[in-house]
Amino acid sequence: MAALGLTACADDGGGEEITVFAAASLTGAFTAIGADFEAAHPGAKVTFNFAGSSGLATQINQGAPADVFASAAPANMTAVADAGNLDGDPVTFAGNQLVIVVPEGNPKAVTGPADLARPDVKVALCAEQVPCGAAAVKALDAAAVAVTPVTFEQDVKSALSKVTLGEVDAALVYRTDAQAASGDVDAVEFPESASAVNEYPIAVLKAAPAKETAKAFVAYVLSDPAKKVLADAGFQAP
Repeated sequence: MAALGLTACADDGGGEEITVFAAASLTGAFTAIGADFEAAHPGAKVTFNFAGSSGLATQINQGAPADVFASAAPANMTAVADAGNLDGDPVTFAGNQLVIVVPEGNPKAVTGPADLARPDVKVALCAEQVPCGAAAVKALDAAAVAVTPVTFEQDVKSALSKVTLGEVDAALVYRTDAQAASGDVDAVEFPESASAVNEYPIAVLKAAPAKETAKAFVAYVLSDPAKKVLADAGFQAP
């Protein structure tokens, strides 16, 4: 059925290449899923634009050419839907939860959110308008902790890099990003993060140049092989 979709796509003049705008936290998993999709659909090519979900939503609503949007939170998908730029309803395909990341060995002995308020602990958070930042606000509120970060980052990869580069002592990032960087950082789980689990929706865009291939890609993301890739990366089932 997917092969028929690719043929129809080519006949419609849209080509078999799709551009997927995806949350930065999906970089590792979606790169692997994209390669698997191409292998399963000869002739198809997937190009990714990974960044903070709020910025991607803005780009889409300003007319940036894209076929698929995968957001790290429903709010950013809603912004695209409200602008009339979705083709059909979004589908939630994964969940993600925050952890505290610290340099390997945890030199500042950070054990939970309360330690992030210590004056000797430099903290990086995502900006509140991006999903990892909004989740951090919820989780810290649940922990009743006020944190003054030294930097606000525009996506979760940037927040993580502040720790790996030694510029801060801790950051709040997704469990999946901590897992991907496990050789450089340690992850500190905290129960309050359960109050801020992010749901990841995906949808085909109304102006998609290669709509049938885009639909095939979304279907693949929902398939068992892709679910395994996501689970192995640390994502939760929706």
